[in-house]
Amino acid sequence: MTTDNGSSPLDVEIAALQGGPADLSQYAGKAVLVVNVASKCGLTPQYTGLEKLHEQYAARGFSVLGVPCNQFLGQEPGGADEIAEFCSATYGVTFPMTEKIEVNGEGRHPLYDRLTGFADAEGHSGDIRWNFEKFLIGRDGRVVARFSPQTEPDSAEVVAAIEAQLA
Repeated sequence: MTTDNGSSPLDVEIAALQGGPADLSQYAGKAVLVVNVASKCGLTPQYTGLEKLHEQYAARGFSVLGVPCNQFLGQEPGGADEIAEFCSATYGVTFPMTEKIEVNGEGRHPLYDRLTGFADAEGHSGDIRWNFEKFLIGRDGRVVARFSPQTEPDSAEVVAAIEAQLA
């Protein structure tokens, strides 16, 4: 499902964590799991599962894209260098990360404007509920699945959705 204007989330401009454009167009034709992340959250250990997915499926045209956000109890307070160091040193993260953005409210980044209209399996659409909410963008650039923050990256439903896009 694309947004009302038919645009893919991958058409949005966003900066990379360490500066410069993230160039989401590089993911055209690939499956991408977009996840709003935070370093000081009870769900932060999901970085391990996200990195495992990224490593397992990268050769088949898949990437995780981490999107730091500090809107949930200030759980991503650091700057770009601190976030990058934490993710690398603590969880061995190699998947790409964007700049820190807002995912809800008046300051919501256009990327999340295009993602939040898609409903998850329970019917939730709209605002991001917490850190580590996940959106799967298919090879065609359309959102194909949304998963709650509590859904582990290596859960059967996430893996099945990724594999369906890579088939």
